[in-house]
Amino acid sequence: MDEQQTTATEEHPEHSEGGRYTTKGKEYTRDTRYIETRITADGRDGYPVEAGRYRLVAARACPWANRTIIVRRLLGLEDALSLGLPGPTHDARSWTFDLDPDGRDPVLGIHRLQEAYFARVPDYPRGITVPAIVDVPTGAVVTNDFAQITLDLETEWTAYHREGAPDLYPEHLRDEIDRVNRKVFTEVNNGVYRCGFAGSQEAYEKAYDRLFAALDWLEERLTDQRYLVGDTITEADVRLFTTLVRFDAVYHGHFKCNRNKLSEMPALWAYARDLFQTPGFGDTVDFQQIKDHYYIVHTDINPTQIVPKGPDLSGWLSPHGRESLGGRPFGDGTPPGPVRPGEEVDPAHTAAAMRG
Repeated sequence: MDEQQTTATEEHPEHSEGGRYTTKGKEYTRDTRYIETRITADGRDGYPVEAGRYRLVAARACPWANRTIIVRRLLGLEDALSLGLPGPTHDARSWTFDLDPDGRDPVLGIHRLQEAYFARVPDYPRGITVPAIVDVPTGAVVTNDFAQITLDLETEWTAYHREGAPDLYPEHLRDEIDRVNRKVFTEVNNGVYRCGFAGSQEAYEKAYDRLFAALDWLEERLTDQRYLVGDTITEADVRLFTTLVRFDAVYHGHFKCNRNKLSEMPALWAYARDLFQTPGFGDTVDFQQIKDHYYIVHTDINPTQIVPKGPDLSGWLSPHGRESLGGRPFGDGTPPGPVRPGEEVDPAHTAAAMRG
């Protein structure tokens, strides 16, 4: 192993060592180098938008992947872009399709997502991450750039949006959405990971303070407005939601983000419940898979791999009262229809069933 590879392994042990996500004495830094190829209407990167050509691989356990599942459903892209669902756990090598018969994705015919990465880049050296969009004819990953994937689904796949699909990235609000997204990513989406994967007390406390300063800012922002930007649901709400929905179930305990629970922040808790109860959000959330993923995979944090029985998650279904703030969830559009057969969350893994 050369010096550059050794340094990369030390900085990102999760790429080569199963269960290890922390580096002693260091703060956590996320590897943000992704396959940046884009699927666009004009096909300028060699991958034009085509119905049925691509498969979205997105584990329900992962917050970054959960975003794509929500956006796909809100926009009604189920017929145009198929969905592969790996199980909630993985090893150092890859996410695996252990929920499918014979542990093989029924469309791609592979056992491990790693196979699709290697089809694009032999011996791909970085993390085998979800979400990933795979070109079905070649079996090769096109992109795993999770931030760009949802934006492209919203702006490049418009020919296949359902009638009544909401505008999740309205042009007149994009600058503000982008500003909010940058802060939410650095301080909240990635902030919980900086707490959980901190390699020193100092790094942890610094990350903790940054996280809760941002949550306090969001609490204030959302006290008098229903959504993060404008009066409808946007990309910004999708990005924040997938962290909030995991907060009390995982981040509060497992990642030591424990100044308070989400359920103890009145505006944020009501906001999160409002989204959860909106079609397209809560019906994509599998709480058992979420808990299994974090508590089983991160063995350096939880070496026993014991998954907590609690907390009681039925509160997600309690009235939120956010209607009084006005707003139009889908703008001039309409809610998505029922979840597609075969894509439903296991009823035993829902908020109604998981009472601790």
